[in-house]
Amino acid sequence: MCGFTGFVDNIPKNQKDIIIKKMADRIVHRGPDSDGYFTDDNVALGFRRLSIVDLAGGDQPIFNENRDKVIVFNGEIYNHKELRQDLEQKGHIFKTNADTEAILHGYEEYGCDLFPKLRGMFGFVIYDLVTKQLVGARDPFGIKPFYYYKNEGNFMFSSEIKGMIDHPSFKKEVNDKALKMFLLFQYSVFEETFFKNVYKLKPGHYFVLNDGKMTTKPYFEVEYSKQDLGYEAHKAEIKAAIENSVDYHQMTADVEVGSYLSGGVDSSYVVAKALPDKTFTVGFDVKGFDETKMAADFSKLCGINNYGKYISKEEFFSAIPRVQYHTDEPEANLSAVPLLFLSELAAKQVKVVLSGEGSDEMFGGYNEYYETVGVRGYMLLPGFIRRAMAAVAKKLPHFPGKNTIIKYSKPFCERYLGHAQIMDEAEANTILCDRLKDNATTTDVLMPYYQKVKNCDEVLQKMYIDMHFWLPQDILLKADKMSMANSIELRVPFLDKVVWSVAAKTPTKYFVKKGKTKRVFRDIAEEKIPEDWAKRRKLGFPVPFSKWIKEEKYYNLIKEAFTADYVDEFFDRKVINKLLDKHYDGVENNGRKIYNIYCFLVWYKVFFVEDK
Repeated sequence: MCGFTGFVDNIPKNQKDIIIKKMADRIVHRGPDSDGYFTDDNVALGFRRLSIVDLAGGDQPIFNENRDKVIVFNGEIYNHKELRQDLEQKGHIFKTNADTEAILHGYEEYGCDLFPKLRGMFGFVIYDLVTKQLVGARDPFGIKPFYYYKNEGNFMFSSEIKGMIDHPSFKKEVNDKALKMFLLFQYSVFEETFFKNVYKLKPGHYFVLNDGKMTTKPYFEVEYSKQDLGYEAHKAEIKAAIENSVDYHQMTADVEVGSYLSGGVDSSYVVAKALPDKTFTVGFDVKGFDETKMAADFSKLCGINNYGKYISKEEFFSAIPRVQYHTDEPEANLSAVPLLFLSELAAKQVKVVLSGEGSDEMFGGYNEYYETVGVRGYMLLPGFIRRAMAAVAKKLPHFPGKNTIIKYSKPFCERYLGHAQIMDEAEANTILCDRLKDNATTTDVLMPYYQKVKNCDEVLQKMYIDMHFWLPQDILLKADKMSMANSIELRVPFLDKVVWSVAAKTPTKYFVKKGKTKRVFRDIAEEKIPEDWAKRRKLGFPVPFSKWIKEEKYYNLIKEAFTADYVDEFFDRKVINKLLDKHYDGVENNGRKIYNIYCFLVWYKVFFVEDK
């Protein structure tokens, strides 16, 4: 696990040497073990290494035999030994045991047809010294980040946005068009980021830059090919694929591998299968917000050492600026903060950890995938009746079921945008300043994706949306950024091409049925972990933020941010402070809305007020 950065331009090589070193220093947390550089009259490549595989020989950049191609790479290729064997039989000569070199020789042999052959998580760039062509790629699920900057003839790229900021031609500007959708989704949803002219390379895509012209193409797409082989047959296939993936993710390392552990089925299964020496857990010493005891009990049951920590209120709030700095864009998932502390805890003991991200999107694990009897009954009512009921409900004070009546009065493509809809478009417009109010809707963002699965069942449609939005742009982003902030590699064995190949063909009726989410995976898990763990409903990473900001100390902390000089550039100051005051007075529960707004303001302060 590492970080890279680079750029293409015609400034003198000696100037490139100075600039690229400064750019790479910004992302030293991604690779504190060593650094490496390559520059010529056209390109500059910078690299920071966290040594995991081939500790002595894996320094980058790495060249091919003829030294006419060079690569910088972030991630892990779990099938690199198999690729190496194939390539050596074809005459390629390896000088290291690093997985990086397998990518480079693989590209020499197969060109861009190599990318679907790679099993792992990755972002990389390959430069051809002869043709001056630059090729970059990102893994199929978006486990590893990849950003690039295009503006006025300038082209830069990096594992993190901050890795490009120190280039003298980088113009640091806020893309405030991203703000409204951030308020709704809690994360950045567009290809262009919150920094103008900075883009995400989409998961499963690669680019080619030649003579200043950039083209991007997909080499992998999320596609389902459902076929009913019978429940037991699918269960056996999935079990074999998961077990194989956990083995690969654990053994492909020359350092110790630990594991994160909550009280849920995903991480518990990974731990029970891998049986690492160490597990790591954090929580809050608040009733209903702590899974540390369950994790400690499970570790004891497995004969494993568990390391735990309680996060205090003071620690939580003091960490928010650090979280916003490392996520690069505003990130309002409350769980990012405890994940930062979890990574910090683990980094004291190991360099690599396994984690359970991806199981819910692969196997239908979210509570939202199952609609209750009451909801299904409500949905039988004609649409005009549901819309009328919703119109009345909106005018009434809060009551149990109000949100459900409103939500399920809408068409499917409008009512499901993932797991974190904080507010609707109308409320976002009331919060924003006049300059940023517009008619944009979540449907504008999601409809192109819904159209691709419009003839599929609703569970699959939800899973498809989450595979493109919630998973890569929130869950995996914070997993990568919070772990790398502490120089630790996080691996996600559920998000594996072999696991995907069997999950993609399994009918959704084997995922969600009779109130049971992730059915087939839970049945597999029950064979390895106690029933209590296998049947637990998903909790996420609960954080008592809404309770804390009713305390004067933390109310005042938020108030200070909501009254800063720059607030009026983005928000209606009176409206957001009214939201805060009503929450503090116990009139409304506005905790999640407040956190969204607060995270954006903290992010803006970190990058545009303090970092000038």
